[in-house]
Amino acid sequence: MSRLEEKYKDELIAIGVHSGKFIAERVTENIRMAARRLHIHHPVVNDRHFRTWRAYNVQAWPTVILVSPDGQYIGQHSGEFAYEDFDALIGKAIELYDQAGLIDRHSLNFPLDPEPAVDSLLRFPGKVLADPAGGRLFISDTGNNRVLAVQVGNDGHATVAQTVGSGAAGMQDGAFVTASLNSPEGLAVSGDTLYIADKENHSIRAAHLNTGTLETIAGTGEQGRTRVGGLGRSAALNSPWDLLVRDGWLYIAMAGTHQLWRMELRTGEVAPFVGSGRENIEDGPNARAALAQPSGLTTDGQRLFFADSESSAIRAADFDPAGYTQTLIGEGLFEFGDKDGKGMAVRLQHCLGVSYHNGKVYIADTYNNKIKTLDLSTNECTTSLGSGEDADLYEPGGLDVWVGADGRADLYVADTNNHRVLRSMISPDGKLLPPVPLTITG
Repeated sequence: MSRLEEKYKDELIAIGVHSGKFIAERVTENIRMAARRLHIHHPVVNDRHFRTWRAYNVQAWPTVILVSPDGQYIGQHSGEFAYEDFDALIGKAIELYDQAGLIDRHSLNFPLDPEPAVDSLLRFPGKVLADPAGGRLFISDTGNNRVLAVQVGNDGHATVAQTVGSGAAGMQDGAFVTASLNSPEGLAVSGDTLYIADKENHSIRAAHLNTGTLETIAGTGEQGRTRVGGLGRSAALNSPWDLLVRDGWLYIAMAGTHQLWRMELRTGEVAPFVGSGRENIEDGPNARAALAQPSGLTTDGQRLFFADSESSAIRAADFDPAGYTQTLIGEGLFEFGDKDGKGMAVRLQHCLGVSYHNGKVYIADTYNNKIKTLDLSTNECTTSLGSGEDADLYEPGGLDVWVGADGRADLYVADTNNHRVLRSMISPDGKLLPPVPLTITG
């Protein structure tokens, strides 16, 4: 949509109508925060009671409705759309309405809410990755279009050691200081190579930490419309959200196609691994299972656990392509809430991150503003951090466990909407101690 708004800035007015599926999405302040995070500059209506939705007989997210200059309904399209299709349609409509003298090119100014000042180096950090072997914590500073590698001290202070990306949104390879990313999310590291899920560029980037250079290894830079995979930079990806590296394979949470993909790092071949591409929550053989916006990955070494965000579920897949995908907690696309318990009785709300440690999966229960813990031995899920109030946690998007040489385990959390990273010590019985904000200096 942003490309259409830019091209037709004198003729096209975009108005977002947000009819939230999740409870948290119906809160005006949460919508305002999301608009800032996503760099949305047009007006957004909070259609929390679905009145506009019903008035236009909308059936699915997303839906685009076209209205003529004289206020007449032209038509609508449900589902994702290609820029080229709407470009041709809008261009022709402008030509016809121009001939009828109905196009008014007077500028309309929509004043944006001023962003509050934030005393932080970070802006909407999305994911974190612990690298005890390298003595580094990696942070996806998503809103600033960069990734930070920080050295963390025992006193809770951290110092930026390397910065990947200039901060400008783009897709430029080269030296870290001039290279560019666009809303990076998930991270994975192998030796001195940091793999980055460059979400808005629909690509995978490799940051070579020893040489200070960034390289695109998969993705065309455009949103993929197929689910066929391909080789390296010729493979069209769709919203890669998290990464995990294991045995020469890079596993990708491909949120846009409702699948898990994987890339053979030796050859550069990228292909679907789990999920048919149909959006739902259905278990079965890996290739036939149905997923819903997988957004977080972790492993115990035996299975691949993932946060299936649109179904508010935690699920597990075998690494064998002929293996099985199983739901651990979660029940349906519209079964969500905030309820601890066991198995199918548990309710999460749009979880985005997971991290495994010592028989437990720690969960960023994003829209509930909480961290929860799933005990794999009992399938019991309990709240570990957060009261639900945004001052404690505000839509945490990612988390990862750091186990030091002395055996101490800490959980690092990307507290996304609070523009910070928290550190919580994990007790020997797996409980999380009260978190402390990480102080980061450049």
